[in-house]
Amino acid sequence: MIRHMVATSWLALLMAAPLATAQAAGSEQEDTQSARYFWGAQFEEVEYRYSDEDDTLFTWDGDLFYGRDELKLRWLTKGEYEQEHDAYEQLENQLLVQTPVSDFFDAKLGVRFDTPEGPDRTYGVLGVSGLAPLWFEVDASLYLSDDGDALAELDAEYELLFTNYLTLIASLEVVYGIDEDEEIGVGRGLNSTEAGLRLSYDLWDRSFSPYLGVVHENQYGDTADFTRASGGDREQWFSVIGAKLMF
Repeated sequence: MIRHMVATSWLALLMAAPLATAQAAGSEQEDTQSARYFWGAQFEEVEYRYSDEDDTLFTWDGDLFYGRDELKLRWLTKGEYEQEHDAYEQLENQLLVQTPVSDFFDAKLGVRFDTPEGPDRTYGVLGVSGLAPLWFEVDASLYLSDDGDALAELDAEYELLFTNYLTLIASLEVVYGIDEDEEIGVGRGLNSTEAGLRLSYDLWDRSFSPYLGVVHENQYGDTADFTRASGGDREQWFSVIGAKLMF
């Protein structure tokens, strides 16, 4: 049902999106140009995390896109791979369409496929992303699973420039469970927060920027209880080393 609704919405957006036109200045003849399409890829995080209990994780957070200003197709990929147990702690992929709704914000619609510890999940996605006042980058999403469970997520990031090359990046991710999904360890209410500080240096423009930092993960309420019952830790500190990549 969710996949059918999303596919229909994608088709409607694609058919309704206007084509950009341009006029040649200083000429009597008007030239109509086809819309320009762009593609690109960026990874905000490609990093190793070392916990205060000597656990090692390899994590990534990437975004590939194709389209134009009026309409983009995006593939978001995020994951955590635990080397000690040779298994994914989290594996998430989203396929989205995105279109502007204001000067600073875009609306997004699509599907999300999760392979967490436990049964796989498929979600419909509805959200907004953009630049909030004071130059905070904000991404807010509402997810509805194929089992009818709802989940909300808010990501915020702020970049403090010390020089043209040296940047301190502060990030916060908040997950809130509207419904409980015990099979994958999601409780109702505030689920988890992840706060990070990363000091980044642009070695090659902004295409390659290595960084060092720290990350704090915490779980709350029923979600913390589910984690403790399975033998996990509700709170962890990580040292991180990684790089931002842009193509």
